[in-house]
Amino acid sequence: MNMAPILLKNQTAESLHAALAGDGVTPRMARLIQTSVIRHNAFPQAAPGISARALEKARASTAIPDLELVEKTVSPRDGFAKYLFRGELGDAFEAVGIPILHRAHDRKLIVCVSSQAGCGLGCAFCATARLGFRRNLAAWEIMDQVVKIRADSDLPVRGIVFMGMGEPMLNYDAVMTAAAILSEPCGMAINAKSITISTAGIVPGIRRFTAERRRYQLIVSLTTADPQVRRDLMPVEKLHSTADIIAAMRDYHAAMRRRATIAWTMISGVNTTERAARELAELVRDLPVKIDLIDVNDPSGRFHPPSRDELNAFRDALRRHIRAPVVRRYSGGADIHAACGMLALHASNPPG
Repeated sequence: MNMAPILLKNQTAESLHAALAGDGVTPRMARLIQTSVIRHNAFPQAAPGISARALEKARASTAIPDLELVEKTVSPRDGFAKYLFRGELGDAFEAVGIPILHRAHDRKLIVCVSSQAGCGLGCAFCATARLGFRRNLAAWEIMDQVVKIRADSDLPVRGIVFMGMGEPMLNYDAVMTAAAILSEPCGMAINAKSITISTAGIVPGIRRFTAERRRYQLIVSLTTADPQVRRDLMPVEKLHSTADIIAAMRDYHAAMRRRATIAWTMISGVNTTERAARELAELVRDLPVKIDLIDVNDPSGRFHPPSRDELNAFRDALRRHIRAPVVRRYSGGADIHAACGMLALHASNPPG
């Protein structure tokens, strides 16, 4: 009976060594295989000091899976690039290459990856939610988004944000495996502090993340401190209350001595008022956080971003009431449906 091949891009070098040790693969050889596959999408050739026989046995025991790149769309406005991929089961999902060009000496690419095909959380302002949940992506499918985008870009990949399709904390094991491969020296060698895991507030996931002392950045999409408003905008509130989310964030800070970031999707007339700022200040009180403000992107026209005056007044109110860094994040790629909340296999990219 033939054994299924071990999928590369799907495990860390340590777990790869454990899986192939019976073939004579040493830890050094496992790292060599990992580097070649992750950085060059190819199995390594024989090298001095490496057993050719063991390497050939490892080649026979493994496979390099590949996503199908269906379409790439580049924004003429800001250079954001949206990639439509098809996974091993035929499901389509998207990722985004975000060019960071404002520092001539540090031009780089951030990759926004998907962790699920579709999403089941039902956030009212998110186009991905309208697709519904299809399935979790395998670790290699997350990894290969980065591998493919890296190979396609002239810029070095220096950061990863798990803020594409899906809720990362509901695909925890695959997400953490992918993040580990991305950060290990023989993988993508991306600084762990430059890898961001986002969540809509899945409390068990935040608590596990804390217990495992993960080194990656944590962003919690809160959007409003009013539980009733949050239930209407983000139905996940019915499962994990705002109070429970903040309690988990407090425990995270106590254990890690690191600020989590609160993501605030700004919706005109809904969560950009003086009252909204006061409610958030009361909620976080002495909890050290960072606050990221980002415009809502809703092609349906139901929700609108704040005007410049509304934004400035809200940002000033936050700074008056909360002693925390407040940053407005640029939401690029809107013209190609690549901005936050817009990944939904747009009509030009039909799902299979």
